[in-house]
Amino acid sequence: MSKKSTAPNTTPPVTPVKPKLPLDKTNLVLILVGVAIVIAGFLLMAGGGSDNVSQFNASEIFSFRRITLAPVVVIFGFAFVIYAIMKRPRS
Repeated sequence: MSKKSTAPNTTPPVTPVKPKLPLDKTNLVLILVGVAIVIAGFLLMAGGGSDNVSQFNASEIFSFRRITLAPVVVIFGFAFVIYAIMKRPRS
């Protein structure tokens, strides 16, 4: 008959590894700032309504703020979000 080894299991217990997110906390904060910039740009585009339906005020609708400034702010916000995603955390 053969002897069976009754030695206790000598492997150390496995500790669970916390999964690491692909983006750091600074990346997430920068993404939120970029989203806030995009929302601000869309808010700059909003408005232009009139109380009187039969009246058309072209200077209010086609103003510098709505035609030029707001789209530039929105594009800057999207570019900032892309930068926030691509930024590598400091090690």
